[in-house]
Amino acid sequence: MNSRDLDTHRFVEEYFAAAPDPDRERYFALFGDDVVVRDDGRSLQGLAQVRRWRDEVPSVHYALREVTGTPTACRAVAEVSGDFPGSPVTLRFAFERDTQGKITMLDIAP
Repeated sequence: MNSRDLDTHRFVEEYFAAAPDPDRERYFALFGDDVVVRDDGRSLQGLAQVRRWRDEVPSVHYALREVTGTPTACRAVAEVSGDFPGSPVTLRFAFERDTQGKITMLDIAP
């Protein structure tokens, strides 16, 4: 694995470690202020909306299955399980990040 692939994989692993962490600030620190998140037919703009959205997300477990792309534009596939209808599900996560490594766009889809 080259250093670019390693950086991409580390970022994705940090995202999936931070998402269920009780320390919510660890998760929010990954995002830029003007982030756009698309999930379950909703589009959220800005960190304030992302914070409200995360309050609605049930506690889940992520099993990372695949990571592809570059440090600024990558994709991940994860099995998500928890207390929600249809659990577990396999979801695809598409990330775009700025030069500081903050997420500027996150698209979550089946």
